[in-house]
Amino acid sequence: MNTPKFTDKKYYIVLTFVTSLFFFWAIALTMGDVLNKHFQNVLHISKSQSGLVQLSIFGAYALMGIPAGIFMKKYGYKLGVILGLSFFSLGSFLFIPAANNSSFTFFRIALFVLALGMATLETVAHPFVAALGDERTSDQRVNFAQSFNGLGAIIGPLLGGFFIFGNTSSMEEGALAGVKNLYMWIGCIVLIIALIFFWVKVPDLKDPHAGENSDIEANAETDINPHAPLWRQRHFVAAVIAQFFNIAAQGGTWAYFINYGVEKMHLHESQASYYFSLSMAMMMIGRFLGTFLMRYIAPNKLLVSFTLCNVILCLIISQSLGWVSFMSLMMLNLFLSVMYPTIFSLGLKKLGSKTQQASSFLVMAMFGGAVFPPIMGKIAEIDIAKAYLIPILCYMVILAFGIKYYRPKTI
Repeated sequence: MNTPKFTDKKYYIVLTFVTSLFFFWAIALTMGDVLNKHFQNVLHISKSQSGLVQLSIFGAYALMGIPAGIFMKKYGYKLGVILGLSFFSLGSFLFIPAANNSSFTFFRIALFVLALGMATLETVAHPFVAALGDERTSDQRVNFAQSFNGLGAIIGPLLGGFFIFGNTSSMEEGALAGVKNLYMWIGCIVLIIALIFFWVKVPDLKDPHAGENSDIEANAETDINPHAPLWRQRHFVAAVIAQFFNIAAQGGTWAYFINYGVEKMHLHESQASYYFSLSMAMMMIGRFLGTFLMRYIAPNKLLVSFTLCNVILCLIISQSLGWVSFMSLMMLNLFLSVMYPTIFSLGLKKLGSKTQQASSFLVMAMFGGAVFPPIMGKIAEIDIAKAYLIPILCYMVILAFGIKYYRPKTI
């Protein structure tokens, strides 16, 4: 049996561009976690209130997933990307009046609009990458693209540490100037990228998931009916649930990382943000490592192994063991790395023409990131370390998916 190619030469330029999108929205996503702590300092809000930053971001994912999928189905991948970049740029520019008015509500509106763009890009980019080659290597391509998402996640906290926490002004207006300038430049860059992509030629694509001749796990999948409604596709429904809890764990983990560094390790906010960036480097390493390991280990088995590692790390973090716990907090991202792309890809298997619609629901599942940060924030106001016991509940759901419910089956 011939080994399938990672992708074909005709897709190189488009794959490069789409992969870069993973990089840019990761910067914006992790910047939200830096803003979480900054707003506590400058706008004088509590930890649970600052969790509303994540509600604004991931709430947009819940709202935009299906409309973005419908738009993509009607107008194609290219215009879907341009729509996402347009929202992204507009939301970034809205940070200017938000900073001028020192308004937490206005900042949340700006973050919401920006996140509409991020949600659109995620809805489009994952099936876009999956379509750029053989279905048998779609897991590898998605994890490869997500590796650059990890690189963007490193850059986000570094930018935040320099432009936001690096501003030592105690005046509210001055402390928000760094936020305004940073997002103004982000808006300009994203707008330029949208204009460039308008002129990029996208080859005709046929989603490999829609093919009728794929022989992947053919003997084990005789009970799958790709024409059945999505709610009858057990693996897809399970993937949506698993993704909800995965992003819930991820959102809570990131939202209070800087708080943990400040309160438990007595670091300055800027130092804690640099350690947050280092933890994101662990995620990038994990994505590249996961892409390699999937050549030898089944994706669901790798998912289960990494999830078990994070359960152990959360137990260590909750014990406040100094640097041992803080290093464990940084290592969480190494094992979080493969969860999102692997759950996403496994959930899309054997869905035929419903793949794009399914992608929309999997993006909407990111609403989990809006639910858990405020809950963790309530516990964090008592003890930030004990708040990290909450993600273990999420990992139990992911384990069930990876062990049993990942296999394509129509009910």
